[in-house]
Amino acid sequence: MASRNFEIDVVDNVAWLVLSRPDELNTLRRDFWDEFPAAVTDLGANGGVRALVIASTGRHFTAGLDLSAFGDTELFAAGEPARVNLARRSLVLRMQEALTVLERTRFPVLAAVQGGCIGGGLDLVTACDMRYATEDAFFTVQETKIGIAADLGTLQRLPKLIPAGIARELVYTGRRFPAGRALAVGLVNEVFPDQESMLRGVGEIAAEIAANSPLAVWGSKEMLLYARDHAVSDALTYMATWQAGALQSGEVNESIAARVEKRSPVYPDLPSTTTPG
Repeated sequence: MASRNFEIDVVDNVAWLVLSRPDELNTLRRDFWDEFPAAVTDLGANGGVRALVIASTGRHFTAGLDLSAFGDTELFAAGEPARVNLARRSLVLRMQEALTVLERTRFPVLAAVQGGCIGGGLDLVTACDMRYATEDAFFTVQETKIGIAADLGTLQRLPKLIPAGIARELVYTGRRFPAGRALAVGLVNEVFPDQESMLRGVGEIAAEIAANSPLAVWGSKEMLLYARDHAVSDALTYMATWQAGALQSGEVNESIAARVEKRSPVYPDLPSTTTPG
């Protein structure tokens, strides 16, 4: 799909979604919140994409929401309170869903962050499966600094990625969280010297994921997310139910044959979920 916010390319089962407004610091405009979930959903529906890398251009990954693109009519509208407030609630829910699509898609999502990952950018990357950064990268809950509580996922996901006390410090102060400390507490998986080496390294990780059975990777992602939000006993029960339907001898036999024959395994793509028409 065509977008004024990002570019998409798919190479060897790995999709690259690259924010492409460097002169505007890749701020997330109003149309981003429609284009982004549509693009991720389309990538997930075709069955041939096995990993997604979200990267960016210019000095900063993203400076966060472009609040001016929404205007007072949506964020601070006048009028009958109940209708105005419920309309604002619907807007926030729609924007939350635009990022939650990253968790719902069937493939892992890797974020490659250079420079600033600010405000809505942190909401975005905390919804990804893994995060990687350059040495000059930093993360900021900018919303606190402008007088609002972050409302698109950071407050819900960040404390499940890093120790709760550190998450609270980052949220309450709104200070910059540098890449080195982000690595130390587990917010990012690895820190690279520069963007070129980061994109190369993240691309290699995505390719390694794409070489595995997409059915096994999808099931693993589904189970990890379910376990995050449920009790261990419930997650184990769901695991048994999933495996009852998803365990396929063809995938296992291909894995064994490839190892014996000293070759790379070849797995079929996931079935497309695109509606014919």
